[in-house]
Amino acid sequence: MIKRLPVVAGQFYKGGAAALEAEVRSYTTEVSEKVRAIGVISPHAGLMYSGAVAGLVYSNIEFPDTFIMLGPNHTGLGQKAAVMKEGRWEIPTNSFEIDTDLASAILNSTPFFTEDILAHRYEHSLEVQLPFIAHFSKAVKIIPICFMYASVDQCKEAGEALAKVIQNSGKTVTIVASSDMSHYLPDAITRRQDGLAMDRITALDPAGLYDVVKKEDITMCGVIPAAIMMFAALKLGAQTSEVIKYATSGDVSGDYDRVVGYAGVVIR
Repeated sequence: MIKRLPVVAGQFYKGGAAALEAEVRSYTTEVSEKVRAIGVISPHAGLMYSGAVAGLVYSNIEFPDTFIMLGPNHTGLGQKAAVMKEGRWEIPTNSFEIDTDLASAILNSTPFFTEDILAHRYEHSLEVQLPFIAHFSKAVKIIPICFMYASVDQCKEAGEALAKVIQNSGKTVTIVASSDMSHYLPDAITRRQDGLAMDRITALDPAGLYDVVKKEDITMCGVIPAAIMMFAALKLGAQTSEVIKYATSGDVSGDYDRVVGYAGVVIR
């Protein structure tokens, strides 16, 4: 069996199981009425910066049978829409099984998706989600998919293909789009830029999100995963999209001259 070992343990999050569980616990909260989410957006920076945002996202949702996890490709390795079809993903607090049946259905849904492991080998954007998922469920399955560039039409095709697979699966599935927002701008500019993107996210307008990110040069690294997730969510009947928390790295570091933005979004 293929095992994908952690590559940012001890860097983006604590490297030991007990220390990591304590770290994640500090960013999560007990929520009495969790919501059934079709999709979420969660950031992927070091936990000290974006953990409070990601933790609130996962604290607020009912856990499905499977998370389809969509992330941007920061390394440039592998295929442009890389699906890891089988094996396990390891982190200090859990070993996650890939939902091979559902991954195979995704690969058969459109030629846009390609089976590929290389794209995932050193990519952190999905790995950083896993400590939060492990905190709430050790049994949930995952499907990791990593994206390079895609046109808005390809995003729509991919999203609607995912929706059809989910509808036919007989399983409960939530789509996670892993994304940070604007990068390395002054805090005030970051918040203004990110506000433009979040307006389109809360309007459930994936084409509008894709367009405004391009036109306004918003450095939202996971715009492709977010747009694909939103196209899928619309096809699955999504009615509401809520930003449940927004922050910048300046809120932690105290340096507001050069920050990264983080948005936590729940779509249902």
